[in-house]
Amino acid sequence: MGDIVGIPGRGGFIDRHGLWDEAARSAARAMLDRVEKEGIGLIRLVWCDTHGWTRARSVTPAAFRSTLSDGYAIGAGSWSLDASGGRVFQTFTKGGGMDVPEMTGSPNLVLVPDPASFRILPWAPGVAMVLCDDYFKDGRPFFFSPRHVLRRVLAGVAEQGMKATVGLEVEWTLMRLTGADGGNGGINQAGRRGSPPAALPAEPGFAYDSETNLDRVQPLLSILADNYHRLCLGLRSIDNELGAGQFECTFEPKSAWDAAADFLVFRSATRQIARRNGCLASFMTAPAGAGLFPSGWHVHQSLTDAKTGENLFMPYAEGASLSPTGMSFLAGQLIHAVPGIAFSAPTVNGYRRFRPNSLAPDRVAWNVEHRGVLLRVLGGPNDKATRIENRVGEPAANPYLAIAAQLAAGMDGIVRGLDPGPADDEPYQTDRPMLPASLNDALTGLEESEFFRTCFGETYLTYFLRMKRAEIARYTKFLTEAGIDPAVGVTEWEMNEYFDAF
Repeated sequence: MGDIVGIPGRGGFIDRHGLWDEAARSAARAMLDRVEKEGIGLIRLVWCDTHGWTRARSVTPAAFRSTLSDGYAIGAGSWSLDASGGRVFQTFTKGGGMDVPEMTGSPNLVLVPDPASFRILPWAPGVAMVLCDDYFKDGRPFFFSPRHVLRRVLAGVAEQGMKATVGLEVEWTLMRLTGADGGNGGINQAGRRGSPPAALPAEPGFAYDSETNLDRVQPLLSILADNYHRLCLGLRSIDNELGAGQFECTFEPKSAWDAAADFLVFRSATRQIARRNGCLASFMTAPAGAGLFPSGWHVHQSLTDAKTGENLFMPYAEGASLSPTGMSFLAGQLIHAVPGIAFSAPTVNGYRRFRPNSLAPDRVAWNVEHRGVLLRVLGGPNDKATRIENRVGEPAANPYLAIAAQLAAGMDGIVRGLDPGPADDEPYQTDRPMLPASLNDALTGLEESEFFRTCFGETYLTYFLRMKRAEIARYTKFLTEAGIDPAVGVTEWEMNEYFDAF
């Protein structure tokens, strides 16, 4: 199997290209032990695509052992498809339609497991999963892998002698499937997603923090909480939010790398467990339906000294909101908020959330303990939990890209010693740049950003822009053919595209 002396990673693709250190090899040996001792019959090799979806191949234990030395070959075809499965790039032309020679002819890529991410799936007996990184066959990181994008940004943080910490706060919608048969309308086609299944909110909503409404779905919430615990996600709370069937989960702070992985696993697990229990969990931002309310994803972030573990955002001066380092990080996120928003709000539907007085921002503002701003500062002098809460994200975002964009922006502020200016006491009236009104406007801002072109690379940025513009083109075609004004409300296209896809 290419595994000499029985040590995972030795002698094969992983060893030749130096992709694992001894800690990873040790974790890989522990994986193999667990697979054998716990009777695992299938292991899902999971990777994250541009859209933030988890894609997977299921392999047997024998094939898994080989994968821990030589990796696992997959075709690159899915990277040419938009969120509807429609082809954006002509992979069988020179350069794969991307002007990237390595992508000609839809070549094979090599999946390499991240041993630290191995988990046994408690809702799927005999099944485990491990997150993977994508590589070209010559060992180079795959250009379009979101995990590699975040890895490069975190390397820049480490070069400054710092570590990034992230706490997740995610809102989502829980629906009960009604059992109505959608017929062929629920079948996807290339370039067109079918309609979602018939469903109603799991609880009536608009009774914020109601214990009674919470108890209506307690059996499923208890199942979810137990699974989150077994997956080591660090769940802190599950609360019912304002809208019908709307819930929020918060998680303990972790390294930015682990938080991104946890978000991916959390979203996937929630949807799979809910479906097995007759429900639909949706991470679509603003679904249509009686009582449904927009959901957001808030990213709590701080930096620590890599040697001492000291929170570098914590101020010592009386009356200060953040340390000078924290203020510069804040300024960097402000200055790059508009061009970078497409990574945190990457769907057409996500821009319906940015409205005045809506518990969501509508412009690039900041304040302390204020839920109407884009950047909310929490903590203060001698508070070791001092942090910045970025409130711009939608729960359908790709966690690797969103966290990478936000951290890169903040680090640029530190490197340049930027000043955010005074806090915005009236965030919905302040004279600050407005957030884009649409994904199309957001992509225009991103395309004009030299910062993100340099940070994420020309190849990746060109790819991302083309992928998302293909999504917009399908939406625009629908509006034209249906004669619909999108300002009237959430469209059928948005419900088909996002409600059961995220």
